[in-house]
Amino acid sequence: MLRIRFQRVGAKRQASYRLVVMDQRAKRSGGIVENIGFHNPRTRPSTDEVNFERALYWLSVGAKPTEAAESVLKRVGVLPLVARIHKGESIEALAAEATAAKAAAAVVSPRTSYPAPTSKGE
Repeated sequence: MLRIRFQRVGAKRQASYRLVVMDQRAKRSGGIVENIGFHNPRTRPSTDEVNFERALYWLSVGAKPTEAAESVLKRVGVLPLVARIHKGESIEALAAEATAAKAAAAVVSPRTSYPAPTSKGE
């Protein structure tokens, strides 16, 4: 079964996450099927970027999001569109609608608000 889940990237104590589609039995850093976005929790508010068309496609063919990935997909507005896909609307039309809504939303700065960690000796 395919899962949409986070893959950790970044330096020690400076984590950011890719939103990836992968087999649920694969390791966290295992082989991915497709990278569909990213999540940076170190900004205020957190920065979420999702490729709407690909996320909608994978959800429509049966990929299940993990709890953390599901919260990001709800926040960016992908999950409410899945029910409309099952009713027969096209993925392309819904992706264009979601992209237009994202363009109208407020811009979040991708710069982190947290200071970089220092070594313990300082």
